[in-house]
Amino acid sequence: MVIPSWLNITQTPNMNQTCKESEDFKYLAYKVTYSVVFPIGFISNSVALFVFLRLTKKQTPNTVFMTNLAISDVGFSLTLPFRLVYYFRGGQWEFPDWFCRWCVFSFYVNLYTSVLFLTGLSVLRYIAIVQSIHHKTLVTVRKAKLSCVAIWIFVACLSTPFLLTGTTERENKTRCFEPGNSSSWNRIFILNYVGISFGFIVPFIIILVCYSCIICKLIKGRKIRRKGGNKQRRAVYLIAVVLSTFLLCFLPYHVIRTVHLHAKVLNKSCQVIEFLLKVLVISLCMASFNSCFNPLLYYFAGETFRKKIHRASVSSLNNSIYSTILWRSQRSFKRNQNKPDGCKSAKQYKLSDSEEKQ
Repeated sequence: MVIPSWLNITQTPNMNQTCKESEDFKYLAYKVTYSVVFPIGFISNSVALFVFLRLTKKQTPNTVFMTNLAISDVGFSLTLPFRLVYYFRGGQWEFPDWFCRWCVFSFYVNLYTSVLFLTGLSVLRYIAIVQSIHHKTLVTVRKAKLSCVAIWIFVACLSTPFLLTGTTERENKTRCFEPGNSSSWNRIFILNYVGISFGFIVPFIIILVCYSCIICKLIKGRKIRRKGGNKQRRAVYLIAVVLSTFLLCFLPYHVIRTVHLHAKVLNKSCQVIEFLLKVLVISLCMASFNSCFNPLLYYFAGETFRKKIHRASVSSLNNSIYSTILWRSQRSFKRNQNKPDGCKSAKQYKLSDSEEKQ
């Protein structure tokens, strides 16, 4: 059996080929992206976790998946400040080697758990609309929790090889997030196809099948405008957010990453590799924004989440108004309390003047 040259992973990158990487462009792109993603992703997903864990009394299969998705996003967001320090210092890693490995590991865990949790939410919505008769028997909170645990274990096992890629020494600097030898590139080449198969292609096919069936059901029943069509509207919101996340965040990154790895492993010209690296940097920045898109899913597709946010907002607004009114009333009371003393002293002065005249 003849193996095609483009699948011959024994062909190692020519490490003697010195291609000047656009570090200035790469570092600037990452600094700008992570400076935006960190506050938005961390705050919005932390609020979502607070709503799911503290304000939501009754768990549902949907909230179980959304809670795990928010946990994944918060975990990834917490590594971004350390990435920012690395890029602001011009590619000098100041932290332990094991933490470099953990940051790389956490990126891929977040990426693929997000994909699979979004797939799980799509399957739940499919069952709720298309298989509504069997919904109560097929979907339970316990099954949702077991599915989430299985997803965490599956993705963690697939991402474990990334723990083997730690810091490297290059140009008198301790580097992180940058493979330094041919064995690292070959390992990434293999992991790319494992990840793109189980972490993108298969879930994307499942999502497309689920959404096609949901859309056909909605068109056939025309329930969106009828009474009780809130479930169908949420399905439309879910479809819009999930497909946008896949098409904007996941698809470009997986396609460009695969093309770039082929160019690297097959020793393409430096001009090609440099161009693909810039495109890869842009696609990775887009992939990082998935943690900012997921809260939109909680808000628009989760009715319970939206109600809790509204109640919390109204409650905080009422508290602030009450505090303002109380503060103003206390202030005016103190002023009024001081006025009689002033009037009294003025009257005393008038009396003393009249007495002197007499």
